[in-house]
Amino acid sequence: MRGRFTLDDRAEQFYRMIPVDVPDGAAALSVTLAFDRAAGVLDLGCFGPHGPRGWSGGARDRFTVATDWATPGYLPGPLDAGTWHVCLGLHRIPPEGLDFELTIDIGPAQPPEPAPLPPVADRPPRRELPAATGMRWLAGDLHSHTVHSDGALTIDELAGLAAAGGLDFLAITDHNTTSHHPYLPAAGTRAGVTLLPGQEVTRDHGHANAFGDIGWVDFRLPADDWLTQVSSRGGLMSVNHPLSGDCSWRHPMTGRPPFAEIWHHTWWDRSWGGPLSWWRIWGPDVLPLGGSDFHTPADGRPLGVPTTWVQSTGESVDEVLAGMAAGRIAISAGRDAPVLLRVDDELVAIGAAGTYLVDPEERRQVVRAERQSFPAGPGVHRLEDTRNAVVALAV
Repeated sequence: MRGRFTLDDRAEQFYRMIPVDVPDGAAALSVTLAFDRAAGVLDLGCFGPHGPRGWSGGARDRFTVATDWATPGYLPGPLDAGTWHVCLGLHRIPPEGLDFELTIDIGPAQPPEPAPLPPVADRPPRRELPAATGMRWLAGDLHSHTVHSDGALTIDELAGLAAAGGLDFLAITDHNTTSHHPYLPAAGTRAGVTLLPGQEVTRDHGHANAFGDIGWVDFRLPADDWLTQVSSRGGLMSVNHPLSGDCSWRHPMTGRPPFAEIWHHTWWDRSWGGPLSWWRIWGPDVLPLGGSDFHTPADGRPLGVPTTWVQSTGESVDEVLAGMAAGRIAISAGRDAPVLLRVDDELVAIGAAGTYLVDPEERRQVVRAERQSFPAGPGVHRLEDTRNAVVALAV
């Protein structure tokens, strides 16, 4: 199939569903998309007769779905006879239009060779931090990607990197897919890291993380529907990188998610108050989170920077998510950076001598010792340095 998408096409309908008739007994469906990547961007995905079968966005130009295997980002399983759809997202269309060619093969396909498992990484000693009785602080990262979307590493490679960095948990939040979820428990056990199932629900005017093994969230719907789907299934939703270039949050919403990813690598100068100002407008019921948005080591942005800490009763997926839901959260610039922790009725600043403790009313107290406790008032508190740059947050 050949064609050209125009500016009018994108204005009329962003997602185009191309029907494909799959006969009974088909072993595999393979799709290849060709277009001038220097001129524009087309996203790619697939829907079967009974629901989604995968998404790769602009990260891939081909995929295969077979009965017993699939390209990462896609779901293996029976190829039910009937009308399937190749989904094309008109992400970037130049003024002169964008020519494309779609090739669809129905028949046997050879699976790729499985990637070898990486060696188990050595974990640095855990950081001992004060916590409430029966709990401890777990270090984690709530935003990362693998080869199941636009990341460079396999799930096992990413889990090993998290262990080597001393993280206790890692949310893997590939774009618009849950194809990675079945592989998380085994990979997490091998690496000694709790892998949280997630999905980065991704549209051209804003992204959100859905945490929990709650099934697929339909990115084609309005953002209020994302929130309804996530909350009704027992998951947690966070608005991602709300001030991040063309990925900034521009979805209209009447509801409010429980979290917003305020601390993201795009907050490169934390003396800039934009992210905190945006968060405050949304109100005190939206709690801040941090996430590295890790894709590849080549970016030079380490996993776990920033580090989100969760005060938890244990290390299972359910216990970490319960700690988040209860608001037992702190954020630091890294696993070994200064922290501000809410422990019972105190705020404890560690490694932060020479900073200010700033309360929700913008009142300041000087932190003078390497470990210093303060009475814990309600609301989000933060540590700032002498440039007014944020050093740590405590929910």
